[in-house]
Amino acid sequence: QVQLVESGGGLVQPGGSLRLACRASGVTFSTYYVSWYRQAPGKERELVAGISSAGSTIFPDSVKGRFFISRDNDKNTVYLQMNSLKPEDTAIYYCASRWNAYTPDDPRYWGQGTQVTVSS
Repeated sequence: QVQLVESGGGLVQPGGSLRLACRASGVTFSTYYVSWYRQAPGKERELVAGISSAGSTIFPDSVKGRFFISRDNDKNTVYLQMNSLKPEDTAIYYCASRWNAYTPDDPRYWGQGTQVTVSS
């Protein structure tokens, strides 16, 4: 059974940074495509970053240059580094994954989410 656990969320001022972590258990995470999604109140869920098993990454224009995704296979963990945070980045952030995938589409496994609030 694949379990994904996110951590690292919290309250940060505009312009600040946070690093989220997604730790997997029960699998060899290096063989999974891993994505980060977010959902703000009243809005649809959106992709904010994805990383393949080979290390290829993808970001939407809304976060490109501010968000970075990386993986530490020894720790079975994927990180989302978020810099220059804006109030509009406020949302619940979810880690998601799919085995042997090449795109962030249709993840099979989801974490429980972690709240990120950007406010002064």
